[in-house]
Amino acid sequence: MRRALALLGAALLSTAAAAEPTEVTVRVIAQDAKFIGESMGSAAIELRDAATGELLAEGRTMGTTGETALIMESHPRQTAMSDGQSAKFTATLDIAEPTLIELTAKGPLGRPHSMLTITQQRWLMPGEPLTAGDGWLVEMPGIAITPRVQMTVDGIEAGAFIELMCGCPITPGGRWNAEEYTVTASLWSGSDKLFERELAFVESPGGYAARIPLSAGGPAATRIVYHARNSRTGNSGLATLPLE
Repeated sequence: MRRALALLGAALLSTAAAAEPTEVTVRVIAQDAKFIGESMGSAAIELRDAATGELLAEGRTMGTTGETALIMESHPRQTAMSDGQSAKFTATLDIAEPTLIELTAKGPLGRPHSMLTITQQRWLMPGEPLTAGDGWLVEMPGIAITPRVQMTVDGIEAGAFIELMCGCPITPGGRWNAEEYTVTASLWSGSDKLFERELAFVESPGGYAARIPLSAGGPAATRIVYHARNSRTGNSGLATLPLE
């Protein structure tokens, strides 16, 4: 009898410890915009056991930025913003007990000057998928800036291409209206800001430029910092280039 109870107890423990496949879908959406997908180099995803740090899955969001109207136009609560092609990362985690999962998303990988990393946590139950609706949806703040600088004999030609983190275009009067964005270029030496100038919108989509006289920063300037900000939402981005 004791042997039978011992075997039953061992079987129960074995069953309790067995991991169950648990499917998780992750989507990363740009603040005030659409999903971060392949057109921007995707977002890198890591899923870890928050208690132990063990890496459970990693990959990239694959797919499109999604359907503009479905995402950007008002919709009832609990209505998914994604469609079948919207960028996502899906993994199957093997967990044996309720597990606090830590998600890390880094991107957009195709805009290295503007990449950000965000972290979020949530509990998962073994065998209960997290795939309904948009799945595990996280928001990536920021504005992607592709900077350029050209040194001339008497100054600096400063330019920047500005877009949302999903690659959505900034245009005059468009859904992402150029009039709502302020873009500046500043010259720095260490922690000292030597000069700042606002860039003008010169080309659609998202092209900004200005000329900075060489005397503005003098030989002390070591880097140029581009900063973009949306006056309506407060969303912002930054990129830095060294001056040689």
